[in-house]
Amino acid sequence: MQADSKRSPGAGVLLGALGVVYGDIGTSPLYTIQASLNGAGVGAERDAVLGILSILFWLVMIVVSVKYVILVLRADNKGEGGVLALMELAIRNIRPKHRSILLVLGIFGACLFYGDSVITPAISVLSALEGISVVSDRFDDWILPLSIIIMLGLFMIQSRGTGVVGKLFGPVMFVWFLSLGLLGIWNIVDNPVVLQALEPVYALRFIMRDPLHSFLLLGYVVLALTGAEALYADMGHFGRPAISRAWFWFVLPALLLCYFGQGAMVIQNPAAVKNPFFMSVPAWGQLPMVILATMATIIASQAVISGAFSVTRQAVQIGLWPRMEILHTSNEEQGQIYLPRVNALLCIAVIVLVLVFQSSEKLAHAYGFAVTGTMLTTSILAFSVMPGMYRGFRRTIVYGLLCVFLVIDVLLFSANAIKIEEGGWLPLLIALVLFTLMMTWRKGRERLERIDVDEAQQLKPFLAMLLADTVPRVPGTAVFMHSNPQRVPSALLHNLKHNKVLHEQLVFLSVKGADVPFVSKEDRFVIEEVNANAWQVTATYGFKQEPNVPELLEQVHAAYPQINLAPMMVSYFMSRQTIMVSNRGSFIRRYRRRLFAFMSRNATRSTRFYKIPPNRVIEMGIQVEL
Repeated sequence: MQADSKRSPGAGVLLGALGVVYGDIGTSPLYTIQASLNGAGVGAERDAVLGILSILFWLVMIVVSVKYVILVLRADNKGEGGVLALMELAIRNIRPKHRSILLVLGIFGACLFYGDSVITPAISVLSALEGISVVSDRFDDWILPLSIIIMLGLFMIQSRGTGVVGKLFGPVMFVWFLSLGLLGIWNIVDNPVVLQALEPVYALRFIMRDPLHSFLLLGYVVLALTGAEALYADMGHFGRPAISRAWFWFVLPALLLCYFGQGAMVIQNPAAVKNPFFMSVPAWGQLPMVILATMATIIASQAVISGAFSVTRQAVQIGLWPRMEILHTSNEEQGQIYLPRVNALLCIAVIVLVLVFQSSEKLAHAYGFAVTGTMLTTSILAFSVMPGMYRGFRRTIVYGLLCVFLVIDVLLFSANAIKIEEGGWLPLLIALVLFTLMMTWRKGRERLERIDVDEAQQLKPFLAMLLADTVPRVPGTAVFMHSNPQRVPSALLHNLKHNKVLHEQLVFLSVKGADVPFVSKEDRFVIEEVNANAWQVTATYGFKQEPNVPELLEQVHAAYPQINLAPMMVSYFMSRQTIMVSNRGSFIRRYRRRLFAFMSRNATRSTRFYKIPPNRVIEMGIQVEL
């Protein structure tokens, strides 16, 4: 449900934004300071802690507050955000030679998001349960089994949807952020010297004193920015005003107080570097905080998993992925969806990740690469979108800000790239595999469409010739699904060849995807009469909508009652392509053709994807050689 960006968001919308949008970035205090102090080898002395806090503070303010909340959230695609939506905006009015570059960047950025979707549940839940060891060392052996049990439970309930659980998200995250703020104040009062880190001079002093460690440190401090991309990706659910107000009024102060509170604890007690978050909690509150942190990390994981479902649906709609089974888990909210295959693969990947890395500190090495890669992609794509939204001096300011963001993102990405050997290879491998699959599917579909254009006849002349003959006609309406509105569907040719009859009425239906998230029902279809009792219907759906052919035909019948589209009078004719792979070309080309054939065989059947009743479908099998 798309929020009205012109209205002031109510308390319910702000609470909902806390639960869904800020789950990921809200759990970053669990591991950011710990990873920064231990991973970069900077030590826990006073100047080092103040330098880290200063760098962290200014990165959060520049990257999250200015880049995402103030600027990038304005680059919406009909109210929707995310790297694929931004990619569609970027390539809309650009030269063809540059379009392919931005397309590749956008697709790779989306693939990196899946790496984030795998690592976030693992590192979040592990870091929360590691607080048990602070309560008592006797529970250390329980951390791994409990993490796996929680992960299995989380993925098992995905099929039930987030509707019921979602009502708890907002209140729990409200208590979580309130606790972070109070915890930070508790520790800052004891050691207010950490507030000096608000001055950028401490960041500059730290960088000048030790440039190498400062560069390495960026690979860990960036963990405080994880989840920033979710602010943009989830914009369509709550609207820009709700997301920005929740950030500035509540989330940002709570996070900064917590980070500075952890720094105060480490300066006062250097032994707290082992686990600054939980050791900054009073002894009486450690067990309740472990429970609350576990609940918060489950919510953060849920948000990322739901994001993976949404990105996959967008990829299917814009032709980057084979058709998949998409189930709606809510009758009111169309954004609440469940993809069984994606859920199963994510579950397996997360469990394997927990078993392999076994601690949040080790996972921190792998985490930053996916996040910084997606952020860098967003900055590059924003160069093609944001300046066009402004004129004059404001445009110059936007260009200047984008240059600053780009420099920061390059530094952050570079700092994480050197950790590829330590674990950064994992999200990179996931992204490369998915990128190869997406590009293979896209190129394969384009090749099939070219074959169809080259071999198929023009529809109007063919119908004129066909209807002039004495082909026997049978009662009812035949709906021929095809991708090219100007060409004769192969299902029609095969039907004539084998059955040697035509229905009284013919409807040629093409379903296309748009580069906007939603297409209204008023603009859903365009109809053209191509011959007597023969019509061409071209339907358009947004990349966040799912085609429903029976529902579409009801709408067509309401506008054109002369077309007999009663459910029991309609027969659907569809082509079922079998890809035959040739041995021509290089090894890579043969490999990609086989890969495309494999993806095609495992794609969801057209009948299920388009919601067509199976008992009304006649499939015509054809073989296509690639």
